[in-house]
Amino acid sequence: MIRRTLREIWPYLVLAACVAAFPLVVRSTYVQFVGATIGLYAIMSLGLCLLLGYAGQASLGHAAFYGLGAYTSAILTTRYHTSPWLAMLAGIALTSAVAITIGRPALKLHGHYLAMATLGFGVIVQIIFHEGGDLTGGFGGIAAIPPLQFGSLAIKGDKLNFLLIWAITIMALAISANVVNSRVGRALRAIHDSEVAAQACGIDVSRYKLMVFVLSATFASVAGSLYAHYIGFISPDPFGLTFSVQLIVFVIVGGSRSVWGALLGAALMTILGQQIERYEAIKDLNTVVYGLMLILFVIFMPAGLADIIRRVTDRIGRKGVVANG
Repeated sequence: MIRRTLREIWPYLVLAACVAAFPLVVRSTYVQFVGATIGLYAIMSLGLCLLLGYAGQASLGHAAFYGLGAYTSAILTTRYHTSPWLAMLAGIALTSAVAITIGRPALKLHGHYLAMATLGFGVIVQIIFHEGGDLTGGFGGIAAIPPLQFGSLAIKGDKLNFLLIWAITIMALAISANVVNSRVGRALRAIHDSEVAAQACGIDVSRYKLMVFVLSATFASVAGSLYAHYIGFISPDPFGLTFSVQLIVFVIVGGSRSVWGALLGAALMTILGQQIERYEAIKDLNTVVYGLMLILFVIFMPAGLADIIRRVTDRIGRKGVVANG
């Protein structure tokens, strides 16, 4: 029992140790910022991985949930002087309520119709951010958002935010892995393969689809609140369709049916995007590169980076068995 528990948790312990050591080894604030950004994107990718990879439901509106979390935190803390942690919880509650409201009718749709419905939702939410007047700050956004705090310790700067964001990323990873390996995960895989067959086996398809949709929206909301309190300023631009598509690229590149793949995809594409933006001559080609990566992975590596790593480790393992006789 103890051996099994250790076998299950050691990857999380290794990841946590790497996260704790990272700011001590890497002193560059830019690299710490990129690392924190990868953590934010990984949280959202994990939620989308559960929805797209395991339940087979495509969403083009997850940037809107990200924005709802960010704007709820920003409005409550700057306009009403609410505690940042309470504002984050309010963002989760609001996002979950919105996800349930739109998820009930939208999840009855299939294939690209669901993607189109969530696309429309995302566009509406971004328009509200733009036209929200004094409440949302309009095109100018909201500034002077206070940082999160633990007692008297304010989570300011790249180092502390990196540690906080990755602590929550590891929690999201553990929750996602638990969902995948539970009865819920098996039900989601059955729904992905055939909703008719899953329903015939007694699985409440509508309930499970709504459950994973709300969970993935909650992950996006948490990431949005963390982003708002980390950067201290938000505007509508980061919460549009382009970012929703980028999230799908993260999941496809990493491997849509692997929670660890979600982390890999977020890391690779974030680093690639940051490197492109550093060069003036090619920084406008960021979207083109994302599109090319999506096409290449869908055609040649549909199971993503996670599958490539699994094949390599399996081959090394087989060679080790042969060598040991």
